[in-house]
Amino acid sequence: MKFKYNNISISGGIGVGTTTLLKNLKPYLEPLGWTLKSTGQFVREYTKENVVPLATLVSEDFDRKIEAEVEKTFKTKKHYVIEGWLSGFIARELKNTLRVLLVCSENAIRVDRVVNRDKVSIEEAKRNIKLREEENFKKWRKVYGNYNFFNPKYYHLVIDTYSSGPLETAGKVLDRLGYKIR
Repeated sequence: MKFKYNNISISGGIGVGTTTLLKNLKPYLEPLGWTLKSTGQFVREYTKENVVPLATLVSEDFDRKIEAEVEKTFKTKKHYVIEGWLSGFIARELKNTLRVLLVCSENAIRVDRVVNRDKVSIEEAKRNIKLREEENFKKWRKVYGNYNFFNPKYYHLVIDTYSSGPLETAGKVLDRLGYKIR
């Protein structure tokens, strides 16, 4: 099957559905030889955290190693899907990588997703989202420069998961990729 892009990056903040999208693409792409990875899993393994940890728990060198690995993969390999906050930003100049940004325009939905995923209270979920996003972006601006990492101009496809369900979101990505049912 001929695809419009060699690889896919999936980016977005906490509770917007990036991991869900990665899981929903798996049954369609993995049988065709695609490899699906989450940069968050590398970080969780490194920090021994079960939930998405603060970026400040890892060194700037670790961030750079992850960035270099993601960029190298997108430049030298085909049929990779990499999900991570900064994967789309890292691939922003790579034309053969489909860059997908997920957002959720209704913050209460994000909070609800975090409550259910992390088994925490509503107040704790709100605090965790705010703290992790503020601290992560603060660190990344120090490391990479004063960027808006989720600026739609860096992405081919921006999907609001408040109005697009999980399977519809996967369908939009597969359509943009040029996936055809055999």
